[in-house]
Amino acid sequence: MNEVILKTVNLTKVYERGGKKVHALSDVNLQINRGDYVAIMGTSGSGKTTLLNMLGCLDKPTSGSVILDGVDITKMNESELSKIRRDKIGFVFQAFNLIPILNAIENVELPMECAKIPKDKRRKRARQLLNLVGLSERMEHRPHELSAGEQQRVAIARAFANKPSIILADEPTGNLDSKTGKHIMELLGRLNYNIGTTIIVVTHDYKMASLTGRILFLQDGRILKKEKEGTYLGRKK
Repeated sequence: MNEVILKTVNLTKVYERGGKKVHALSDVNLQINRGDYVAIMGTSGSGKTTLLNMLGCLDKPTSGSVILDGVDITKMNESELSKIRRDKIGFVFQAFNLIPILNAIENVELPMECAKIPKDKRRKRARQLLNLVGLSERMEHRPHELSAGEQQRVAIARAFANKPSIILADEPTGNLDSKTGKHIMELLGRLNYNIGTTIIVVTHDYKMASLTGRILFLQDGRILKKEKEGTYLGRKK
C-alpha cells in the first residue's frame, strides 16, 4: 500500500485586494504518496505559487489543513515551521537563488551549516551531491562562472543537502531553454528514483510536466478531477 506523505484537506486561501476578496485557493484536496514524482500544472494566476507556499510552510491558509507525515503543519508556530522547512523540505526556484560570492560546493554546504552539521561532514556530502548532479569538475566555480543549467544543478544539489522528505520545485525550468529544461527534469527523475525523495514540480509547461510520473491540474484555485500519467516510470518499476 502506498504511504501518504503529504495531503491537503479543503485548503483555502483568501486575500483582500481593494476591498474585495480574492480566492487564490478554494477547497484544494490533494494527496501525494512517498516517493512520487508529481507535477502540478496551471496557467499564470491559477494559484500555483500560493499552493506551493502552503505546502512549503511559507504561508498559512485561511482555512483547511496541510498534513505532512501525519502532522497538521498549519497549526504550528513560526519556530516549528522553520524547523520543518530546514529538515523536511528542500526548495528549488526558477531563479536559482545561489549566493554569488560562494562557489558551488559552498552553496550546497549552506543549508547544512544552518543545521549545524560539522564542517567535514557537510563538505563530504556536498561533494557527493555535486557528483550526483554531474558537477564534479565545477565545484570551485562561482555562479557567474556557470551556465544557467549548471546553476540549477547546484540549486538542486543544495535542495537535497539536509536529506529532506520532499523537494518543492517552483518552475525549475522557467529560466532555461527547452533542451536544458528537459535535462533538469530528467535529473530530478533520476534523483527521485535513486534516493527516493518525493518531488513536486509546479509548472505551466506541459512538455516539462509530462516528464514526471503524474500530472495534477490547477485552475482558478481548484484542483481539477482530471489527472494524467507522465512518461516517467521511475519508482513504478
